[in-house]
Amino acid sequence: MKQQQKILSKYLPEKSVKLVIELLETHPCHLKIVNNRKTKHGDFKKYPNGDYQITINNDLNIYRFLLTLIHEIAHLVTYKKNKRVKPHGIEWKRNFQHLMLPFVSPETYPKEILPYLAHYLINPKASTDTDVKLSLALKQFDEKTDKNYIFEIPLASKFTHNNKIFIRGKKRRTRYECTEVYSDKKYLFHANAEVDLLEN
Repeated sequence: MKQQQKILSKYLPEKSVKLVIELLETHPCHLKIVNNRKTKHGDFKKYPNGDYQITINNDLNIYRFLLTLIHEIAHLVTYKKNKRVKPHGIEWKRNFQHLMLPFVSPETYPKEILPYLAHYLINPKASTDTDVKLSLALKQFDEKTDKNYIFEIPLASKFTHNNKIFIRGKKRRTRYECTEVYSDKKYLFHANAEVDLLEN
């Protein structure tokens, strides 16, 4: 218990640790904190022997770590109650909302995040990154980098992403259409995608 508390204290807002430990005692699972995965912040698995595992990326800021962990605990709770249902269907949404409720307070989340988090939880989606306002609010608390958000860079400017060079195009509803220089292929980028701007 003390060891778990010590580890989780590094990754979570201080006021949330006790409640998270209680949740993990109520819903036992193997919690693994792993190296960054570009495609996801966390995941939930059930093993053939009946064990449950949750993995969370180790590079998330404390507010995103908490949100991701509760997202995955909601998958565990949903599986225990309903077995096989849609991964992010109504059952998961309800469980996620219920589990997050005690954390949606100024004691846990700062005022820069709280209103966007409350709005997101009205109808939570599979990924917080699809909610541009919440994602940007959470990113304020990331370690600072030299990267730019794609919405910040000028139209027609060049940037690199995943070792490829792109030209920023126009916004299409919520995403930006960008052209990969060498293949001339079009790609859609989230407004809050982080890229490296090239000097023109």
